[in-house]
Amino acid sequence: MYTLIGLPGSGKTTIGKQLAQLWGMGFVDSDQVIEQRLGCTIAAYFSAHGEAAFRDVEQQVIDEITAVPQSMLLSTGGGVVLREANRIHLRSRSTVFYLQAAPDDIARRLRNDTTRPLLKGQDPSVRLRELMHQRHALYLATAHYTIKTSRLSVTQVVRKLAMQAELGEYDFPAPHGGAMATPR
Repeated sequence: MYTLIGLPGSGKTTIGKQLAQLWGMGFVDSDQVIEQRLGCTIAAYFSAHGEAAFRDVEQQVIDEITAVPQSMLLSTGGGVVLREANRIHLRSRSTVFYLQAAPDDIARRLRNDTTRPLLKGQDPSVRLRELMHQRHALYLATAHYTIKTSRLSVTQVVRKLAMQAELGEYDFPAPHGGAMATPR
């Protein structure tokens, strides 16, 4: 299992879908699994029940997804690293890539996005910088690899990530589901 972590809007879902397709494996977005389980959007649940209740559900979903050994790529919510149990499960049960994007770059991409509860009500650039300050060390501690994504296209990030994976100490699928690439 391979997992993408990073700030909200760092490209985890978009990049994850393309990378899963390149590697010929399944793709799961933990936020979509959570919304299916809740029967409503994360923003609505967040508003009605608060962040702590949401994090409880998120922790349960992460534990369940990562407990099943399978060849898949998992995209997580930006705050998944806030819970120690999530960090432990992700790091021990999958290979984790931190998509490190500059807060101002993310804010430009998300300027019209109203679906992210932690970015509502204030300047997204300011809020994203706060989130980076709070979470960066947790992302680094959880990740096996850090991929700096600022100013790169989605295609460039996918290529960079795939190249880093193949150069690393882990086995990764060859493009299009072929034989496993072996580490060098």
